[in-house]
Parts: sequence; structure tokens; C-alpha cells
Amino acid sequence: MSKKRTTYTPEFKSKVALAAVRHELTVSEIAAKYKVHSVNVAKWKSQLLERMSELFADGRSKKPPASNDVDIADLLQKVGRLTMENDYLKKKSAEFG
Repeated sequence: MSKKRTTYTPEFKSKVALAAVRHELTVSEIAAKYKVHSVNVAKWKSQLLERMSELFADGRSKKPPASNDVDIADLLQKVGRLTMENDYLKKKSAEFG
């Protein structure tokens, strides 16, 4: 018989991780309070600390990679070519009936 894995919501994980970051209780006490394993508490705490800087990152200063510019140019070229082919085929089909 296998145990069912418990999945936790991101809100719950953040609440537990924040409690661990505040150092109000030990990891063991937090794990007992929220009824999770202490390994989970430590993992969620480290994830919070690693990704905390992403919350305050200014998205305006980041530029997309140059490869996206090439992809857009290729797509625009293909759209133009397909539009011309479509117009040509409409014209020829009108001539035949």
C-alpha cells in the first residue's frame, strides 16, 4: 500500500517559508505547527530566499534576447510572402471561374 502524496498550495508554502525566515520558531516547531516535514520547511525557506530578489526586479530594464528580433523578422517576411501568394491565387481563381 502506498501513501498518497500531499500537495500544498503556493500560498501555504509561502506562509510556512515566511515563518521560517522570521526565526520566530525553530524549523521543527514550524513543521509541527503546520503539520509538514521539517525537510519541506527548510526547502521552502531556501527557495524563498533564492527567489526573493525576483520580486523586486525591474522588468523594464531587461531587453529580450537578440534571437527574438530575428524570429520576428523571419515571421514578417513569411507573412508578406504568403499574403502575396494568397492574392495571386485569388486573382487566378477568379479568372478560371
